[in-house]
Amino acid sequence: MPNEYALVATERAMRQHIAQLNLDFEAAHVISSVYRAANAVRSRVTAEVLRPYGLTWTGFVVMWVVWIWDTIESRHAADAAAISKATLTGVVRTLEGHGWMLRTEKAGDRRKVELSLTPAGIALMQELYPKFNQEESRVVSGLSTRRRREVINSLRGIIIAIEAMDNDEDHDEAS
Repeated sequence: MPNEYALVATERAMRQHIAQLNLDFEAAHVISSVYRAANAVRSRVTAEVLRPYGLTWTGFVVMWVVWIWDTIESRHAADAAAISKATLTGVVRTLEGHGWMLRTEKAGDRRKVELSLTPAGIALMQELYPKFNQEESRVVSGLSTRRRREVINSLRGIIIAIEAMDNDEDHDEAS
């Protein structure tokens, strides 16, 4: 049985519901598709790869960020993982409880905390990330190499535009 709330049905309902408004429907469809694709990937990868290890998507992302940077200050880890500092605190406590992450106060400034993976955390990522990547490959297997590159460039374009807007706003606030 098809999902009555799937992508095409939702877009049709949206158009019918708000057709009278002067909107950029194409932009709405792009953003809706990005959101739905991200959530679909997140759900699939969590169920297929992360859950057997007792990891949430956010826990994995935090571990990945710390893993690729070796050691990173907590505020930068939160930014890189696109989560709040409060959320990061809870995630790090959980990861510490599993013996996968260490929190170390930065010398000279107790307010700054550096995060690093324990040897067990590093071993976990070395085991887990190839499985994660295999699922990433499965998810995009229907796209040709050319289409993958188009998607990458399109999504990077959105990210770069948002970063530029954020930088402009930061500059305006500093003036």
